[in-house]
Order: sequence, then structure tokens, then C-alpha cells
Amino acid sequence: MADKLNIKIDIEEMAKLGVCFGHKSSKIHPKMKEFVVGVKGSDHIHIIDLNKTKEYLLKALEFIKNLIQEKKVLLIVGTKPSIKNLVKEFAQECGLPYVNHRWVGGTLTNFGVIKKRIDYFKELERKLKEGELDKYTKKERLQFQKELEDLEEKFGGIKNLETLPDAIFIIDLSKEQTAWKEAKKKNIPIIAIVDTNADPTSVEFPIPANDDAISSVKYILEKVKEVIKKYK
Repeated sequence: MADKLNIKIDIEEMAKLGVCFGHKSSKIHPKMKEFVVGVKGSDHIHIIDLNKTKEYLLKALEFIKNLIQEKKVLLIVGTKPSIKNLVKEFAQECGLPYVNHRWVGGTLTNFGVIKKRIDYFKELERKLKEGELDKYTKKERLQFQKELEDLEEKFGGIKNLETLPDAIFIIDLSKEQTAWKEAKKKNIPIIAIVDTNADPTSVEFPIPANDDAISSVKYILEKVKEVIKKYK
């Protein structure tokens, strides 16, 4: 698989970047035990087996490669404050739709209604750009501006999403439970970074890794970016 992809996954580099650090041993999900090799320090932090991380990351990258080659759509979701900017930057560079603020309920399960809100948002943007809002009072224009900012926060990352995505990439599985549930209901395959407090069997492509450290998330996203850039 590594030869086919020609993507280098360096275990020593992952260790330096903290990819291996899980949560406290008291927070472990029973199904994550096979991905853990030990406990470190007085805080009893679980250590993730980076050989497993490499194995499962390569499986996920192979799936992403196939998606990209088939011109399918991958939606990335990461709303934790610490990674919001990273998610946006990564998604924009790779040309992917993304959610990096609050997940709006129904984004997948009620996509028709969400699409209408996106279309309204785009129309409002057009009117602003072409000066069609100039005829309104200053107070009304300020209201439109506030509405645009709210719509940008909710839908800015998915405003070019015309249909349901073919797959979804979740950064923090335990946090993004609504996104996970909606993807499950719509039978959309899920790739996810799975820390020691989450269930790796609940997604099709789990990547056992630290989902709290920016350095860990960034390493994984850089590998995804390599694949996307190579096969797009």
C-alpha cells in the first residue's frame, strides 16, 4: 500500500509531534485498547501504537486517493477552537468543503433545506457585490451585513457543496457526534482521527492518533494534502 501511494509515514516524526499521546487511562474506550502500547507519567496518559497509526493512516489515504481519482467530494469537519484556522486553511488549499465552526443540524440529513439557506446566502452576497443593497437605509444595510457574517460562519465552508458529500473526514470523533450521526444516517463513509476516548469501530476509516495536539492533527492533514495534490 505504501508503494502504491508513495507517501512516507515516519514513526519517529510522529512520536516527536505527539501523535502517540492519548487521554488519561481512565478515559479509554474499551475498543481502543488494541491500539495502545502503554501508559506514561504520573498523569497516566495512554500511548498509542504508532505502527497501528501508520497502518490505518495508509488505509485512509488509499481511500482518499480513490475518492480524488473518481472526482468525488470529501467534506472535512473540525470545529474545536484550537484547529478551526488549520481546518479552513487546509480545506481551502485542497479545494475541499469544510465545517470549522458549529455544525448546523441537518447539514446532511436535511440537505435540501440547508441548500436553500446556502442559495439565499449566495444571492445576498451577489446583491452586496453588485450594489443592490445600496438602496436600503444604513440601519437595514447593517442588518444585512450582520446576517451575511452569520451565514458565512455557518455555511461559508460548504457554500459550493451542490450535493451530499461522498465521504466525511472528522478531526475529533468524540466532539463531532452530530456530524457522525448524520453521516451514519445517510450511509456516508467516515474517516476520523480517533483518540483513546473514542470508538474506532464506529467509523469506516479510523486513524488512531492524538486529536488534541495541533502538531498531531497537522501531520495527518499534511499527509492527506500530499495525496490530494498528487491525485487531483
